[in-house]
Amino acid sequence: MKKKICVVVNSRANYARIKNLLYKIKKNKKFILQLILGASGTLSRFGDLEKIILNDGFKIIRKIYSIVEGDNLETMTKSVGLGIIELSSIFSNIKPNFVIVIADRFENIAVAIAASYMNIPLIHTQGGEVTGSIDESVRHAISKLSHIHFPSTKRAYRNLIKMGENPKNIYLTGCPSIDIAKLVLKKKFKIDFSKKYFGIGCTINFNEPYLVVLYHPVTTEYSLNNEKIKNLIEVISKTKIQTIWLWPNIDAGANNIMKTLRIYREKNKITNIRFFKNFEPEDYLLLLKNCRCLIGNSSSAIREGSFLGIPAVNIGNRQQGREYGNNLLNTKDDKQSIYKAIKIQINKNKFKSEKIFGNGYAADKMFRIIKKLDINFNINKILTYDK
Repeated sequence: MKKKICVVVNSRANYARIKNLLYKIKKNKKFILQLILGASGTLSRFGDLEKIILNDGFKIIRKIYSIVEGDNLETMTKSVGLGIIELSSIFSNIKPNFVIVIADRFENIAVAIAASYMNIPLIHTQGGEVTGSIDESVRHAISKLSHIHFPSTKRAYRNLIKMGENPKNIYLTGCPSIDIAKLVLKKKFKIDFSKKYFGIGCTINFNEPYLVVLYHPVTTEYSLNNEKIKNLIEVISKTKIQTIWLWPNIDAGANNIMKTLRIYREKNKITNIRFFKNFEPEDYLLLLKNCRCLIGNSSSAIREGSFLGIPAVNIGNRQQGREYGNNLLNTKDDKQSIYKAIKIQINKNKFKSEKIFGNGYAADKMFRIIKKLDINFNINKILTYDK
């Protein structure tokens, strides 16, 4: 009997951090991969993730449309509710043996709730990590609903044990996105991003130094997002260094960030920035590998950035408490602090690669464990504290 493994991909980051594992499940004849696309993955304003997934050779068996328009804390909460409703119907229909849920996105708690309440064993990647924003609460809530854990770091592994999760079901694997980063380290920069992905804004000369900016809304500081993004735009403009700026994720406040970026662009207040929606995972990491500095509040500066040795500036509280390497400089979100931090980092060379989040073999480790899982896995959970 083939094992049916269901994976719900809700964002470009989700896909990048599970792609290599998806390949292994798809290629093994003892498994059936049930790939579902949801949340921002179905919305064109965040790029064509469906096209990327299909081009990689995967089949999408279902799509769910659960994002409520309005872009605020209320609509974000309602989107979670719709996600639970949609996924419960799909799970009932496709009857997966296991569901894999990724990291800490708010859309993913809907996956965890639907699967756990339907008695489907839940596998959680990247649990046990510490961050700021609502992601901190969501990640730990998903961990408590999950049955099998694939943490990325040693500290995250220990945290899960401290949370009362059974050590027998916790496997230190690293993060599959590091698998892609390991391959990218050996690749040469041969892509013209402006032609392949188009984008809008100034022309980027990839033979000259360039910055990359990826800044997401901070949901726990929702009312301050506009002020924060204006500060960042003005600082990046002040550097006069050509910059690639990626669209934010779908958290509450994203529309306001995108609106502010458009206003600055239309008023010709931005002359050194080109905007892109998203990239294929390999292309994104190749872009990072060759940039002068990665700026914003994305975990990719911490996770893949430490492995690639990219100078990075982390702004504000969104990643507060997360493990990070020597490549990262944390800063406050006022203009003076951001500008000073960028000036420091762009004058540094590449850092030594650090393997905080794995050594590039995470997907192999995860798949070996999934192959051994009993199809009649015991879903009963009991608090287990390490004495």
